[in-house]
Amino acid sequence: MAHILVLTPTPSAEVLPALSLLAHQVHQIPSDASALAHAPACDVVVVDARHDLAGARSLCRLLTSAGDATPVILALTEGGLAAVNGEWGVADVILAGAGPAETDARLRLVLDRTSHDSGQTKIQASGVTIDEASYSAKVHGRALDLTFKEFELLKFFATNPARVFTREQLLSEVWGYDYFGGTRTVDVHVRRLRAKLGESESLIGTVRNVGYRFNVLEDEDGEE
Repeated sequence: MAHILVLTPTPSAEVLPALSLLAHQVHQIPSDASALAHAPACDVVVVDARHDLAGARSLCRLLTSAGDATPVILALTEGGLAAVNGEWGVADVILAGAGPAETDARLRLVLDRTSHDSGQTKIQASGVTIDEASYSAKVHGRALDLTFKEFELLKFFATNPARVFTREQLLSEVWGYDYFGGTRTVDVHVRRLRAKLGESESLIGTVRNVGYRFNVLEDEDGEE
């Protein structure tokens, strides 16, 4: 039995009716700041996105950037599926009208993935620690306030140390093939990321006429 926390702007409404037919403990609260501050512990958070996609997106990003590794499932209508992408930071999506078998399967799979990945979500390189579960990053113990793309860019660099990547390769790997912006986007994000790294800005090196790479410090083992 899992503990499910449902966040909805209309607490009187039943977000996922199938939950009432399953043997899980469900607690439904308003999706506002005062209620979230006193939210009970849970295994999975379900965010109601049936009527307010913009508000649900902001709430999902808030939850996944707050350092809490609790997986988030988005409950929405079929029409809202087209609006969801990786920047929402959710573990899965489910249609509000899904039956009990599908609902239980999605909950079970999300919980299984979370359990499997719990000890394998941290990346460490040259003083940088990245926690994929909580979408948080630190450099020499100092927390970094990163946007989603800055986090993804730093994670990509840290998982491919010393390799040189062209701007086109970074656009493909971090932004995806469907991104239509120019390579200038990479330069802007690298500049902002370096600024946030502060004294460790040299971790992201420029290879003239080629692109960028993540520099590996010789004393990395000693620092870690």
